Amino acid sequence: MNETVEIANQVTQNAPLAEPQGSMWGMIIYCIIIMAILYLFMIRPGKKRMAEYQKMLDSIKVGNRVLAAGIYGTVKKVNEKSLDVEIAKGVVVEINKNAVASVE
Repeated sequence: MNETVEIANQVTQNAPLAEPQGSMWGMIIYCIIIMAILYLFMIRPGKKRMAEYQKMLDSIKVGNRVLAAGIYGTVKKVNEKSLDVEIAKGVVVEINKNAVASVE
């Protein structure tokens, strides 16, 4: 029994330490792939959607019919950050441009 313990000790002492082969490069490549997937499927479409929304907001003119906060109305005046919208005959409200959901 003692001989087997001594042999096992000698084997473990003489064996070189196993170093991970290529684990650093594998991890770097894995991170790059994950970042590329996130960019392609989350960040890029979000930026595209925001650009289209901003283009829609910039195209609003007097007389357009807009949907804002669930209320339809006709644009009477366009300001830098707000719109004056007539929601009923003689009833004009000022709304933030970012509240506009769609333009008809």
